[in-house]
Amino acid sequence: MKETMQIGYLQSAIREFEAYKDLGEKAITQLSGSQIHWQPNPESNSVAIIIKHLSGNMVSRWSDFLHTDGEKADRNRDAEFVDTNEDFAELMKQWGSGWDCLFNAIKPLKDDEDMRKIVYIRKKPHTVYQALNRQLTHYAYHIGQIVYIAKQVKGKEWVNLSIPVGKSADFNKAQGM
Repeated sequence: MKETMQIGYLQSAIREFEAYKDLGEKAITQLSGSQIHWQPNPESNSVAIIIKHLSGNMVSRWSDFLHTDGEKADRNRDAEFVDTNEDFAELMKQWGSGWDCLFNAIKPLKDDEDMRKIVYIRKKPHTVYQALNRQLTHYAYHIGQIVYIAKQVKGKEWVNLSIPVGKSADFNKAQGM
């Protein structure tokens, strides 16, 4: 099959979703069971709350993606923002279920016609690639929060997920730059 711009975009979006999933997991797995529930204040989200929210959003948005509104009637979004002290394993199960729902919905898309289909999120029409953009930016926003919170909690024990501060020249040299 000849790759078109829309299908090329889809493949790029899938790689970005995979990269953000990986980044989030690398931050989350640095935390202990109690650290995943840490909040700087009662109005702030913990990593556990963000995981619940992302999972709830993904299951809602990507279940029956092409045929029903992305805001499912049975979703309780407000409950996603209450830390009910699930253990680490349960939170990671929710994390995985959300991402599985996403990838099971978008990996089968096969052509420009699929990408131009109209889907609804809260009764507002989006082309598939507009819905992908919307969710990719939403998930990147929350993954950034997870990384930031995890880095705050771990302090000096944080294992860097990128080029460490002060090591850019070494990195560039290793890349032949």
